[in-house]
Amino acid sequence: MYETPEDIDELQVLLDRSHERAGQHLRSIFTPDRRIPAAELIDLLPGVQVLSLATVTRDCAPRVAPVDGLFYRGRFWFGSSPTSVRFIHLRERPQVSAAHTRGESLAIVLHGMATLIDVSDPVNAAFRDYCRQVYGNAWDDWGAGAPYARIDATRMFTYRTEHTPDAE
Repeated sequence: MYETPEDIDELQVLLDRSHERAGQHLRSIFTPDRRIPAAELIDLLPGVQVLSLATVTRDCAPRVAPVDGLFYRGRFWFGSSPTSVRFIHLRERPQVSAAHTRGESLAIVLHGMATLIDVSDPVNAAFRDYCRQVYGNAWDDWGAGAPYARIDATRMFTYRTEHTPDAE
């Protein structure tokens, strides 16, 4: 776990505020007994969690594709190729939506802004270490030069059935 107590508190505030502002239909499914508290959510998301990430084209058309989501310090982070269409979109329009699901047993849905991250910046040293832990030291050869982004969520919803399988 890399989250500080402040990270967990901020995440819980986001989850609570998002649920309060959700529409009636979402709240009828993402009921209080099925919501995942921030402290428990962290334990469900170690390592790589595939996110379906939606970006926006210049013509305002949505585009969705999978990315390796890394849940770190209470937020999802992801990388891609410097020439990926995804990062071309993000440089011009940072609005994103993402979802991580496991069948019908778990869903995490978030909306917000992608903040581009320079992983070589000393301020991101701990995140670099986390990438090495997740991917191994070979990450330095293929991942350290890639662009990364962090999703700064303005809305985030969590759902689980009574039994949520361990992280995959």
